[in-house]
Amino acid sequence: MKILIPVDGSKTAAEAVKYAIELAKSFAVPPSLTLLHADVPLMRRVAAELGTEGTRKYHEGNHEYALKGARTAMRRAKLAFDEKTVVDDAAPAIIKAAKAGKYGLVVMGSHGRTALGTVFLGSVAQKVLSQSNVPVLVVR
Repeated sequence: MKILIPVDGSKTAAEAVKYAIELAKSFAVPPSLTLLHADVPLMRRVAAELGTEGTRKYHEGNHEYALKGARTAMRRAKLAFDEKTVVDDAAPAIIKAAKAGKYGLVVMGSHGRTALGTVFLGSVAQKVLSQSNVPVLVVR
């Protein structure tokens, strides 16, 4: 089985990684695990101001921040994993990656940042749940 784990450096993403680790350890044959970080594209004006190299460094720094904790957790658990980074809006990037990579499961956190956060899922999780053909497990 292949499991895609979108991360953004948040506490909820860390909880999803923790859950994915426990899930992976329960398999007789360890699943293939991939950490995914999707960084939102910069506005054209900002990207033009930073230039190609500055924009690349900006996204590289964001990817590093988002993946750092998840990498550490995976290494401590002694699990093999891959990393994928993209510059795209999170929900479409997760959906595309899950389908293109032929993943069997997406394990992701949900922020639920609205005033009714305890009732509703975060908008990214909601979009992925409603649009993905791949099963999605949301950790809260």
